[in-house]
Amino acid sequence: MTETVFDTENTMIQLVMVLKLTELRCDQLPSLQYENLEDYLRQYLWKREVPSQLNQAVDAVLSVTANDIVRFMATKSVINSRHETLSDYADLIRRN
Repeated sequence: MTETVFDTENTMIQLVMVLKLTELRCDQLPSLQYENLEDYLRQYLWKREVPSQLNQAVDAVLSVTANDIVRFMATKSVINSRHETLSDYADLIRRN
């Protein structure tokens, strides 16, 4: 079964995504990457309901908040960490 997702290669959508990314970076998330926003849109927001028109996609991008992105990334991190062990985080753990 193939998943239907909105085409993020559309130049109009890319422009809106860059504008939204700039806004989010200036306001609250200075280290946010384009890929983070794209992942949120493709893997969460548009996974549920794919916009059928360009204006719906633009509205969806412009309505994304910093909290939406943070929640998505936190959830994704928890899900991804299920397949890792504590030794995978050895570089993060300080030894006294």
